[in-house]
Order: sequence, then structure tokens, then C-alpha cells
Amino acid sequence: MTTPADSPTGSIDRRGLLKMGAGAALGLWAYRLGGEAPPAPSPRRKHEAPWNPVTARAMPTRNLGRTGHLVGIFSLGGQAAIEQPNNEAVAVPILERALDLGINYLDTSARYGGDARWSEQYVGKVMKHRRREAFLATKTHDRTRDGSLRLLETSLRLLQTDHVDLWQLHAMSTHDDVDKVCAKGGALEAFQEAREQGMVRFLGLSGHTDPAVLMEAIKRFPFDTVLMAFNAADPFHLSFKPLLELAVEKQMGIIGMKIPARGRLLTGYTPPPLEQQKGAVKITRPGTLSMKEAMGYVLSHAVSTVILGVDTLAQLEEDVAIARTFTPYSPAQLADLERRAFPVSGQAQWYKRDAPQNPK
Repeated sequence: MTTPADSPTGSIDRRGLLKMGAGAALGLWAYRLGGEAPPAPSPRRKHEAPWNPVTARAMPTRNLGRTGHLVGIFSLGGQAAIEQPNNEAVAVPILERALDLGINYLDTSARYGGDARWSEQYVGKVMKHRRREAFLATKTHDRTRDGSLRLLETSLRLLQTDHVDLWQLHAMSTHDDVDKVCAKGGALEAFQEAREQGMVRFLGLSGHTDPAVLMEAIKRFPFDTVLMAFNAADPFHLSFKPLLELAVEKQMGIIGMKIPARGRLLTGYTPPPLEQQKGAVKITRPGTLSMKEAMGYVLSHAVSTVILGVDTLAQLEEDVAIARTFTPYSPAQLADLERRAFPVSGQAQWYKRDAPQNPK
């Protein structure tokens, strides 16, 4: 299946999607051609919707769920170079170049970059003069109302804006997390207050440990988006596919992360010596996929976009080029990528509950 021959940034049509089978059909709602004009402001919203005029010509776009935002299929994460201390000379040019290349979704968090929140600091230096071009997302890791509102207040100051487009519960990992945010005085009270006061436009959650936790939270509250771990090793342990299907059913924006598993899925990855590795799951060998294959696997499912952190401008350019020329894989090709990922499926899923070692 290809996009229209005269437009490498075209959307996937309905007939092509249906040929891919039931799995792709689940994501039918997500695909749409990017517009050439900014969205009209809604009289019911305090803030104008963001619009990057380059996006529609730079890469395919998809609906970010019910938000009305047409998001480029590759988005920039706020980790890697963008969370390193005293790294403004590298981080800020990456952010500027990302917007120049048509990226229109930026992800960060109150937790990225430690107590100094370096990631939000660097993003804020760019948002100060380019806020209109990016759908801006940040997160709270606090599970209480008061703590989350304090984090949001600082986020807005560091990001140099009066609102964010998306505020998310960060790293929801246990059912206790769900109970805490839903309880009286929990973070969901802050979410609703912040939205009513115009400090945030949409509400989401994120997690990579256990899909059942995120599914329970989604059943309790009508979140607009979910940021979830997903890659070619996913089927082999605690798969996130049921969460993906639930999010599609709820018409949520779906943002994929852990695409190359911090490089552990990639052929060029060099494992550090075992004695230097932390954590229970050890990296025992290089990966088995290229970055194009890792991104293509996830983008061939019903996600709205994928976020990746980058360390260099060259990595950023490579990822945008992959997005620009993306063609969905067939079910047989997806199955082959999963087969190839199996030997490194342990190290590529270290973030999941009870993650296994690589198969022998």
C-alpha cells in the first residue's frame, strides 16, 4: 500500500486500510490528510489550536483522537538530549529544527531532567517565540490534587506559556496509582480544575509497565489521549494490544513510545558490559531491526503518532525522513518483524512488569 504517487505526505485511504485486515481497520478513524490552513478557533475554547504550516507537506498526519488536532506521525520526545543538564546548546537547536521540519507535537514532563526540570526549561526557550506551532504536552507524576497543581504551575512558568494542550498522568504503573488519582483529593480533581480554568486543553495518561492499569484508568475517566509503550517485541510479554484496541474504541489519541526500546531493538546497538548494567533484565546482544523497521512496525498499527527522543540533529533528520516516506507494512511483514524481534524480546521490554530475560 502506498500513499498517492504525487504526494508522499498523503493520508492512507479507506480501501487500502481495509486490505490490511482487521487490525488496521481498528485504526481507520485515525487517518486523515493534513490541512493546508490553520484550524478555525472554537468560540468555546479560550486558546487557539496550534498549527505548524509545514506539517502537512512534511509527513502524513493522523487525528489525535477527539482533540481535533492533526498530528504528524513522528513527534519529538523530551528526553535524550532534551533532558540533559546544561545542554542548551544542543537541546534548543534540536527543538527549533524539529518545528522547522514540520513536527507539531512536543512531549515533555515535570520529571524529565531531574529537580531542575531541564527538559521543560529547554522547551520553554523555544515556546517563548514559537508556541503557536506545537501541540504541547507535559505531565504530572504527583497523584494528588494539590501536588499536581503545584507541578503544573511550575510547568507553565518553565514552558513560558499560559496553557498546555495536553496534561497527562505520568507513568501510571499500579492499580494503587489508579485508586489514588481517582480518590477525593486525587490528581483527577486537579485535571478537571485545570481544564475548566483554561490552563490545559486536553487530559491524558501514560504508562509502560502494565496495560491493565491503564485500561482500568480509562474505564474510570474519559481521558482524551493515552501515551503507551509499543514495539515489535510487544506480543511476547504482557502485550499492550488490548489497551490499543480499547483506546481505539474510545476514540482516544494514541501516542506510541519505546519504539526502538531505547536502542535495544536496533542492529547498531552495542550493549554495555554486563557488570555495568543496572536492573534485573540484562542486555545480552545487539538488536535485530533498523530504525525504519522499528518505526514502521508501530506506525502500521492504530496509533496517532510516535514519540522518540534524539541526541543529535542527524538523528532528528533521519526520523523525519522515515516518517515522510512511511508505507504501512502488511500483516505478513508485521509478523516477520515480530519473529525477528523475538531473540531480543527480553531486553526490549525491560520496562514491563515481570519482564523476562532474552530467550535462550
